[in-house]
Amino acid sequence: MSLIAFRRPISRLADQDVIALAISLEEGNAHILRMLISNLQNPSQEISTYLATRADQSDAQRRLWLDHYRAHFGEVLPEIKLDQIRGLTHHMTTDPARVNDNDDLSALLVSLERSVADFYHSATAHTKTTQTRMLLGDRSTKASQDLERANEFQRENSTESLDAKAERQFILTWVQPGLAGLMDGSVSTLAPIFATAFATQDTWTTFLVGLAASIGAGISMGFTEAASDDGTISGRGSPIKRGLAAGVMTTVGGLGHALPYLIPDFWTATSVAILVVFIELWAIAWIQNKYMKTPFWRAALQVVVGGALVFAAGVIIGNG
Repeated sequence: MSLIAFRRPISRLADQDVIALAISLEEGNAHILRMLISNLQNPSQEISTYLATRADQSDAQRRLWLDHYRAHFGEVLPEIKLDQIRGLTHHMTTDPARVNDNDDLSALLVSLERSVADFYHSATAHTKTTQTRMLLGDRSTKASQDLERANEFQRENSTESLDAKAERQFILTWVQPGLAGLMDGSVSTLAPIFATAFATQDTWTTFLVGLAASIGAGISMGFTEAASDDGTISGRGSPIKRGLAAGVMTTVGGLGHALPYLIPDFWTATSVAILVVFIELWAIAWIQNKYMKTPFWRAALQVVVGGALVFAAGVIIGNG
C-alpha cells in the first residue's frame, strides 16, 4: 500500500503522468494474464486463446503508449503508481495465483477489465491535451468492449450460486468502497491530527482539526467514488450506495482518533487516540483478509507500516 495520505487526484496529473500510469497498467495486466496461462491446469482452447490474445493486446497497447511517451516527453518515465492516485479503484478480488476454477477465472477477468475501463474513463475525463485525450478516449471505448466480453465470458462459464453472486455484488458495492474510505480516513488524517496535538497540546483545538479533516475527507471521498463510475458498465452497483459507503467510512476512520481529544487531559487523550489508531489499522487488515482475500500478515504489514509512517510524520511536524 502506498501512503494514502499523499495520494493525488487524477485531475491534477500532467499528461506524462497519466501515460506513465497507462504503461504500468498495461504492463501489469499482461503479466497477470500470462501468469494465468501458466498456472491454470488443463485450460480449454477457448480460455487459452482468450488469455493469450488479451495479454498480446495489453503488450501492444503498452508499446503504443511507450512510443507516445517517448515522442512527447522523452526517455525517462516518472516514478508513479496507480495506488498513489486518489479516485482510481483497484477491483481485483481474486489472487491470480489462487484461481482454481472457471468462477475464479471469470471473476478475476471481470475485475481486471473493470479496473482498466475505470482508469481510462477517469483519465479521459480529466486530460486537457486534445491528442492525449483522443488516444485515451479510444482506449476507453476499447476497454468498455473488453469489459463486456469479460462479463459475457463470466455469464457463459459461471457455476456460481445466486448467494455467491449476491456476496460478490455486496463486496463490490459496499465493502470495497467502504474499505477504501476507512483506509483513507484512518491514515490520511493521522498527520494533521497528531501534528496539531503535539504542536498545541490543546485537546479542543486538536478535536476541531480532526473533526474538520474527517468530515472534509468523507465528503471528498464520497463524491469521488460516486462520480467515478455510474455502475452501468462496471457492474459495481449504485454510485449513491458506493459513495455513501466510501464517505461514511472515511469520516469514521478519521473520527476514531479525533474523538478521544474530547478528553480534557492531553496525555490521556493522546494515549486513547493512539490505541484507537492501532485498533483501526488492525481492523482494516482483518477486512482485507476476510473480504478481499489478502493474506492477513501481508495486509497488516502494509497497513501498519503505512500508518506508522504517516503518524510519525505528524508527530515530527508537530514537535518541529
